[in-house]
Amino acid sequence: MTYSATAHGSEFPMDANWNDSQPIYRQLRDRVVAMILEGALKEGDALPSVRNVAADFRLNPLTVLKGYQQLVDEQLVEKRRGRGMYVAEGAQRALLKGERQKFLEDDWPRVHATIQRLGLSAAELLAVPPAASPEPRPAPPPAADAMRRDPPGNDDYADFDEPNA
Repeated sequence: MTYSATAHGSEFPMDANWNDSQPIYRQLRDRVVAMILEGALKEGDALPSVRNVAADFRLNPLTVLKGYQQLVDEQLVEKRRGRGMYVAEGAQRALLKGERQKFLEDDWPRVHATIQRLGLSAAELLAVPPAASPEPRPAPPPAADAMRRDPPGNDDYADFDEPNA
């Protein structure tokens, strides 16, 4: 099932199904990363408030905050005091660099070995049309009035981890 939360008027579609293979905060972090990589979230875009995500996906606000905080720690998202969290400048570029490096180190050796074992040429590989992406894309959001966002700056959890600020 796909739900949608809004952030400063923009939709934030995301699958609401969680699995037991890893903590929910990590799954939330990974889903936001996927949305940045796919361009669904662009540099400067606001993330929905912690409270809205928690309510819309029936999560504990501390779980959402922990997922968001990982993104802040990785410098993919920046906090703007009293305004919320936003995709940081260069986030997609940094993620692509990391994903490319991971592919070249982890996946490419196996792919290359398979190509060699099968005796495939570059021309044969390039002649094959690409298959549909195995990873699901975010589904279109439900009607815009189905989800609302609190007014900007009204996020009770925006500065949760900054008690001395």
